Amino acid sequence: MPATARLALLVLAALLTACASNTAPLERVFTTEHSGAADDVLLRALGLVGTPYRYGGNTPDSGFDCSGLIGYVYRDAAGIALPRSTRELIGMRAPSVRRDALQTGDLLFFATNGGGQVSHAGIYVGEGRFVHAPSSGGTVRLDSLATAYWQKSYLEAKRVLNPARLARTP
Repeated sequence: MPATARLALLVLAALLTACASNTAPLERVFTTEHSGAADDVLLRALGLVGTPYRYGGNTPDSGFDCSGLIGYVYRDAAGIALPRSTRELIGMRAPSVRRDALQTGDLLFFATNGGGQVSHAGIYVGEGRFVHAPSSGGTVRLDSLATAYWQKSYLEAKRVLNPARLARTP
């Protein structure tokens, strides 16, 4: 998508998210077709940039932690209920994705505490960038996977939104 179109979508998302405070009803089925879900997830995630971080937070009003942000975006934008913790998210039965094959909406997992245990997650939005809720005192933000910190702590990615089959919980 051209940069100007992506910027226009971002501005539109920011305007629309200011008016949309109700979450969509949850659908609880794995493997259902849904066109445009990746764009919906992209717009919703970008529209939440600047929302305060709060440990255990899972709404724009209360703030977000990383897994709360992911759960909210997927429920609100695509009607998909996901597990709550990063450990549960990385353990989902969803296809793993190579770093060079990332697509908008893929979930990214990181070991930010050292070692190989997942401790952080974000949503890939394209062009090497992802949205996440990084830490206490911060806000939801857009970061680049190209930075040394994120490259070093990167674990894997999972595709919840699949063109042929969407992951939805039963």
